[in-house]
Amino acid sequence: QVQLVESGGGLVQAGDSLRLSCVAAGGSVSRRAMGWFRQAAGTEREAVAAMHWSESSPYYTDSVKGRFTISRDNAKNTVYLQMSSLKPEDTAVYYCAADRGYYTFSRAPKDYAYWGQGTQVTVSS
Repeated sequence: QVQLVESGGGLVQAGDSLRLSCVAAGGSVSRRAMGWFRQAAGTEREAVAAMHWSESSPYYTDSVKGRFTISRDNAKNTVYLQMSSLKPEDTAVYYCAADRGYYTFSRAPKDYAYWGQGTQVTVSS
């Protein structure tokens, strides 16, 4: 059973940067797509960024393109989300997730079987 633990959230000012980390335990995620999702109060969970197991063609939602970068280190079973030029509208709980299948790719939360507990990111104006 894969367990995911996120870290790196916090309270920052607009324009600042943060790097979120997600460490997987209990199994390798090297053959799974990995994603970062976020959920703000009163909204549905949305995909922020996702990366194939092969690290090709990462996906970014339009609102974070050019500001966020997803990366992974399969040797460390870890995925990262580098967030720059943060805006108040980026405020949300950020979740790391692992795809339920091997060698597949999806942006839909329903296709991700393993989830971290979430880390709060708050951006003040």
